Amino acid sequence: MKLIILDHYSQASEWAAKYIRNRIIQFNPGPDKYFTLGLPTGSTPLGCYKKLIEYYKNGDLSFKYVKTFNMDEYVDHPESYHSFMWNNFFKHIDIHPENTHILDGNAADLQAECDAFEEKIKAAGGIELFVGGIGPDGHIAFNEPGSSLVSRTRVKTLAMDTILANARFFDGDLAKVPTMALTVGVGTVMDAREVMILITGAHKAFALYKAIEEGVNHMWTVSAFQQHPRTVFVCDEDATLELKVKTVKYFKGLMLVHNKLVDPLYSIKEKETEKSQSSKKLYSD
Repeated sequence: MKLIILDHYSQASEWAAKYIRNRIIQFNPGPDKYFTLGLPTGSTPLGCYKKLIEYYKNGDLSFKYVKTFNMDEYVDHPESYHSFMWNNFFKHIDIHPENTHILDGNAADLQAECDAFEEKIKAAGGIELFVGGIGPDGHIAFNEPGSSLVSRTRVKTLAMDTILANARFFDGDLAKVPTMALTVGVGTVMDAREVMILITGAHKAFALYKAIEEGVNHMWTVSAFQQHPRTVFVCDEDATLELKVKTVKYFKGLMLVHNKLVDPLYSIKEKETEKSQSSKKLYSD
């Protein structure tokens, strides 16, 4: 497990975006080998998405051969995460619409929709990197406290804390907030080859403490990722307020090593230059 501690939200967002960028480029995706990326919604990943859009517009990163799978979706509601993802990310990059996968909260048979989503993930070869965020109560996706830590994609009733937290997206009107959602399970995310969880803000400090300093507990579903072989927690300074001083010092002491994951920062421009030089050499030979 890695814990990346940056001073501010913007720095945490940029580090996460750099990590995603390097992972995609190092994977070297193509028409016969897509990079599969799990994605969250909410306010936490917005800074990361903005940086990824910037990398694409600068010609450093392409999503042409990336397939995405979103974590969750509201049931039977017009304020869907489909619109959130298109407005905040997908429409700004070169990803093909058919390669974006978001649960359909308006499906006639919701459980069948959840089962089909699991099959789509399997058909894509599984998730290479699942990016997630958490709530103050430690829930990941809509896996509320008490959820099974081996759960799969399913229909969930939302906890009141989650409804209260999400009211800001509905003009503060609790009556407008959906009470049910479709969500990937904790087990679904655990199946990913790598998991990166973004945790920022003092209001999520206790959840981070539960995630890494205490044992695995189904009342704090994010704690399950202690047992994943490749988990990266990315947080800002405020999110560490409940951690022991020695824990913070320990992980900050590893930042020189952890920063090598994003430095050097790779670019598809370098790949194109290498291909061009290789072609010229082949022609000259």
